[in-house]
Amino acid sequence: MSLMKVLRLAAAFFAPAFVVGAVGYQPSALVPPGTLREFRGVWVATVGNIDWPSKPGLTTAQQKRELIEILDHTAQLKLNAVLLQVRPACDALYASPIEPWSEYLTGTMGKAPQPFYDPLAFAVEEAHRRGLELHAWFNPYRALHFTSKSQIAPNHVSKTHPDLVRKYGNYLWLDPGEPGVRDYTLSVVMDVVKRYDIDGVHFDDYFYPDRRDSGADSDFPDEASWRKYLASASGARMSREDWRRENVNAFVERVYDSIKAVKPWVKFGISPRGIWRPGYPPQIKGMDAWGNVYADSRKWLANGWLDYFTPQLYWPIESKEQSFGALLKWWSQQNTKGRDLWPGLNATRANQWRPDEIPDQIRRARNQPGITGYVCYNASSLFRNESLSTTLEQEINVQPALVPALSWLHAGAPAKPALYLSGFTRGNLQLWMGKLSQDAQSRWWLLQTRSNGTWTSEILPSTTRVKSFGNEQPDVIALTLINRFGNASPVAVVEKKPPGAASPGARNENGAKK
Repeated sequence: MSLMKVLRLAAAFFAPAFVVGAVGYQPSALVPPGTLREFRGVWVATVGNIDWPSKPGLTTAQQKRELIEILDHTAQLKLNAVLLQVRPACDALYASPIEPWSEYLTGTMGKAPQPFYDPLAFAVEEAHRRGLELHAWFNPYRALHFTSKSQIAPNHVSKTHPDLVRKYGNYLWLDPGEPGVRDYTLSVVMDVVKRYDIDGVHFDDYFYPDRRDSGADSDFPDEASWRKYLASASGARMSREDWRRENVNAFVERVYDSIKAVKPWVKFGISPRGIWRPGYPPQIKGMDAWGNVYADSRKWLANGWLDYFTPQLYWPIESKEQSFGALLKWWSQQNTKGRDLWPGLNATRANQWRPDEIPDQIRRARNQPGITGYVCYNASSLFRNESLSTTLEQEINVQPALVPALSWLHAGAPAKPALYLSGFTRGNLQLWMGKLSQDAQSRWWLLQTRSNGTWTSEILPSTTRVKSFGNEQPDVIALTLINRFGNASPVAVVEKKPPGAASPGARNENGAKK
């Protein structure tokens, strides 16, 4: 690198303002408008090749291309998070040292993609490149799905730990009553937490299986683990049903504590059935998740054993016995710890409902106190629905949104970032972004610009160092650093000024004196 180029780069990084042509930018006390905080997620299901890959056996290039299309479409709709199913049934859509490669990738359980790549590492990198969070979605206890066609791999849990697995209807299932099952599943989750730069761990609603979905004609076969409990020092203190619920409760709490001990910024969330129990609230009827699948999800929320809670409110607003609005309000009233509450919305039914059903559900969620986002199931249904996608892009999500901060963790905010401008290339304004070394936990840049009185926002990965504006030259440029906990730094602002103009006093974004 030539000496002249080194000097130019140094000037860009260390000069408080750099004159571009005949117009310069000066530090400003102007305050940009506040940025919306809202989680906008989409589930990407891999079991049975529902969303991705579109079919097993695609080449590595085809798999990558399909995943990039999903991420691009997600960003286009101004969503900000992808919940990617990485463990459908004790298999892995990533390079796991514990479980076999999923057959939904290559068509053969245990066979890695060729040429080799790690789909989760690729998804994390590409999601962050687009300003999207990536949550790793696990099914905690399903061991083999009914859509499985491949021969079971030698390193599958049904081969390595057959004592932990039960045959139930069309499925193989880990027995939640076995302490070894909880140890095993936690080891799988924590392996991913430690090795990948994920933003969240997500569980769906499968703990104990639902007899109706499983094709079983009898109760779950956990007699062996139940007898072990009865023979233990604490045995017979609970009924069998309460014991099953406590098996799940203890595991949920343990997962949360384990994640926070290693990477406290990694979110933990669960998407349980939308109805906790019939009669809560009074007009609600439907499947009793508390009694049928032993999911005391209200307890998890009330005790704060998760960072976000996504009840599957998969019914239309006008449904009286499964009222979207009534359930939304009821769940918000159970959130005594103030965790993030993001209802799950059923995009698979959007074509059968009135066109504005899902948009109106989002509007209701925004108007309900305590609700801070939403998640759509699933990616392919959402993206294929052109009407819904267009409404989300143009009417619902007008501007990008930051994911809500993990305020209950009381993590500190980043230091004010360094912001420098250069214009060495004629007609190309460049923003150079710098951060202090103590901000190693940074995740995003929030870049806000004002041109002709209109503010726009953009979320960039914190690894970004240069942003080119071309010859547009906004009137105001504001830069905020967001750390992994979602906390924001003080904002750095520069404003375009005529040469020789005096620096202004502190003003708000409308230009009024403060």
